Amino acid sequence: MKYRRLGKAGIKVSEIALGSWLTYGTVTEQNTAEACIHQAYELGINHFDCANVYGNAPHEAERFLAQSLKPFSRDSYVLTTKAFWPVGEGVNDRGLSRKHLTSQLNQSLQALNTDYVDIFYCHRYDPDTEMEEIVSTIDDFVRQGKVRYGGISEWPAERIAKAITVESQLKTHPLRASQPVYNLFNRYIEAAVLPICQQNGLGVVVFSPLAQGLLTGKYRPGQPLPPGSRAATQGVSQFITRHLTEDNLAKVEKLGGLARDMGISLSQLSIAWVLRQQAISSALIGASKPEQVVENVKAVQVNLSEDVLKRIEEIVS
Repeated sequence: MKYRRLGKAGIKVSEIALGSWLTYGTVTEQNTAEACIHQAYELGINHFDCANVYGNAPHEAERFLAQSLKPFSRDSYVLTTKAFWPVGEGVNDRGLSRKHLTSQLNQSLQALNTDYVDIFYCHRYDPDTEMEEIVSTIDDFVRQGKVRYGGISEWPAERIAKAITVESQLKTHPLRASQPVYNLFNRYIEAAVLPICQQNGLGVVVFSPLAQGLLTGKYRPGQPLPPGSRAATQGVSQFITRHLTEDNLAKVEKLGGLARDMGISLSQLSIAWVLRQQAISSALIGASKPEQVVENVKAVQVNLSEDVLKRIEEIVS
């Protein structure tokens, strides 16, 4: 495993992080899910990502992750969670208000069986809450010792810029993490999000580097959906099926051929392409089998030449 700093923060995170979205507490059988987490830890992954809404019920994935990480020293890994999405029917059961964030952080700490999380993300931007309230609330969590670093997920560049301005005005602890989507088929962060994060010391932890499984090569043109895949699993299929277009699948076939010529898997090629960006601290993977963790971790050893990067660009453009 290789490690990178989280932006300008002193903490270092593994280049591959293990996520919990759509896997733990949902469709992955518990013994297998725990084996994935243990395999990740044994391979040097020290970065485990979660959120209050992951799982079949609020905080379910957090409880499962805590139980799975119980054999390991809390100081040996970086633990994250998030809040924003609705967790109930009440008018204050959502968003980034001080009330909701405080309630959810406390419940997450209880579910995770820990006194603190290393990164606490605002899971989306909330137009109904003033930036001063958001920034000062996260700062309070840091001062209380419940959160080590504040972060944001899928915030547009202009909102990140506003948060940075407010931090300076209020003299609060700076945000140190941004978690957007990024892969060969979704590159919007390259224009503005990645530069502003790099300029202001936010480590970028990207999710969906394999485009919900599209970039694994398991989905083939004209072939039925593989049994057990996300696209064939009720409840999560909507996140992948919209990407399974003829054009995308044709590009995946070409990328797969390039990967085979290099003696690596398409997954390793795709993750290595993401990690070519030095502003990115970690690439978040999901895994339903331990062997998937083993395969994806090998991406940190893949170096892509300029010729290969040019070929990739020709294929996906």
